[in-house]
Amino acid sequence: MARPRVGVAVLTMGTRPKELRALLDSVAMQDEPPARVVVVGNGAGSLKELPDGVHGVELPENRGVSGGRNVAIETLRAFGDVDVLVDLDDDGLLVDADVFRRLTDLYEADPALGIVSFRIADENGETQRRHVPRLGAKDPMRGGRVTTFLGGGHGLSMRMLDQIGGWPEEFFFTHEETDLAWRALDKGWTVLYEPGLLLQHPKTSPARHAVYYRMTARNRVWLAKRNLPAPLVPVYLGVWTLLTLARTRSLPGLRAWFAGFAEGVRRPGGARQPMRWATVWRMGRLGRPPVI
Repeated sequence: MARPRVGVAVLTMGTRPKELRALLDSVAMQDEPPARVVVVGNGAGSLKELPDGVHGVELPENRGVSGGRNVAIETLRAFGDVDVLVDLDDDGLLVDADVFRRLTDLYEADPALGIVSFRIADENGETQRRHVPRLGAKDPMRGGRVTTFLGGGHGLSMRMLDQIGGWPEEFFFTHEETDLAWRALDKGWTVLYEPGLLLQHPKTSPARHAVYYRMTARNRVWLAKRNLPAPLVPVYLGVWTLLTLARTRSLPGLRAWFAGFAEGVRRPGGARQPMRWATVWRMGRLGRPPVI
């Protein structure tokens, strides 16, 4: 079997040109270079001064993380020479030169490997707990099979995407990774957290986005409505409502969260395709049943 070929996709809104160039330079320094590199300008206007060999796609409006990444998928699919898609945040950095080679080794060794989640750490080497895609997140260096993954740096099998479809564009951002992972697991694909694959990324809080609380709640409802067996939908949403009440200290944030929850209940969030109970059991064996 031929060695899998990597294609890289980067979304940008044009607000971090220096960081984007540094990221692209770190992509170019890889000892096993990618077959393609695509930068999607998500309502960013003109993509200026991209390095030679980097393909730019300019979108007239911001289609969100999900929409922009779907454009990247279709762009790389049209080239016809990419087997593994790597999504990278435009303010991230590949510190090591062997990331793509090691990633390709993983996909070459396991035809059922669908998603590989990188480890995200800041410039001091610290990985935030929310960036470890499993329960019991004290040790970010413990890898293995998981049930979700990190949006800032990951690999996706193009064969998997051909089977399960792309990102849930309705989500815009937040929880789109979990939706994709659950659909992949339901089709028998493996989701792997590999901490040896590092993306350096500045420490941030998701709440920096003004619409974070609303979209988090809305998309949580849509995630459940789209993917869970009917008896688990109220259980999942009830657990997360209690967790939100316990964790959120901002009254405006809580109001926005409940407004988003109501929006998710009222509005459809895409086609419903509930996972099999066998998938629920599989996720439970991996340590994260789809109710927490």
